[in-house]
Amino acid sequence: MRLIAVPVLLIALLAGCADAGGAPSADSAAPAGDAPASAATRTVPEADPVALIGNWRVTGTEEQEGAVLRLAGPSDLALFRPCGMLGGGWRADGAGMFVAEVTGYSVCPSPAEAERWTPAWLARASGYRLAGVDRELLDPAGEVVARLAPATAPGRVDPKRISPDLAEPPVVTDQDRQALAPAAPLPAGLTPATARTLAGRWVAVDGVRRPGEAHVELRADGAWSGSDGCNGSRGRWVAGEGGTLLATAGSSTLIGCENHPATSWLYQARRAATAGDQLTLFDVAGKELGRLRRG
Repeated sequence: MRLIAVPVLLIALLAGCADAGGAPSADSAAPAGDAPASAATRTVPEADPVALIGNWRVTGTEEQEGAVLRLAGPSDLALFRPCGMLGGGWRADGAGMFVAEVTGYSVCPSPAEAERWTPAWLARASGYRLAGVDRELLDPAGEVVARLAPATAPGRVDPKRISPDLAEPPVVTDQDRQALAPAAPLPAGLTPATARTLAGRWVAVDGVRRPGEAHVELRADGAWSGSDGCNGSRGRWVAGEGGTLLATAGSSTLIGCENHPATSWLYQARRAATAGDQLTLFDVAGKELGRLRRG
């Protein structure tokens, strides 16, 4: 079954992009190694997720020379290389957490990325900080993964393959500010989830046809996979202090059925709490999204 990128950034690509093929599995999407999915405890001098929106030249990492990372709304990421474009999504918050994923490409992943798309340096990023006019992406230990310098549009964009509009510097909108607003704290008396307590498989307990059919599984390397009962989904996640949780939407099939919202809860969640074998997810306003149990 061909996977559809969610959010569907690559729909805006022109005809030549459709030859990229189907999305990889959750296993192949994970970066090498077993880095924890938590943002390290650290002081972030400045953290404003809205300030990440823009076009950024990528330096200080193994990325191709001249690459430009475009961060628009939190569901809209594009990495422009001299040979083409990778597309996906990202999330960030005011505490300095960051997570991103590539869900498709036009023309040119490297041979090493052909099976997992997301560049290794981007998969390692779990935090960020502002550094003057630049931005720095950080790994779980607080080390700089990549430095982002302000850029205009990428130098070369083939209009036969990629819509030139996708390369223009994005404009911050009120919708972006709302999506990146600080999350409400957990209700009093709840135990904030941590990366360690979140890792594992969680199954829906209400509104399912068969136990365990709808679930999410959060891996220690920062990848997650799951099902709404009919469709497989995947993405990346990161957790921090106070039960903070960010996850990308990744890719999903689109089979119509009595779909359960377990996987969409994870993407919408901004905080999480655990109690015994139960996990409760909350949105940015502090409203309960739903509950899962370990299984």
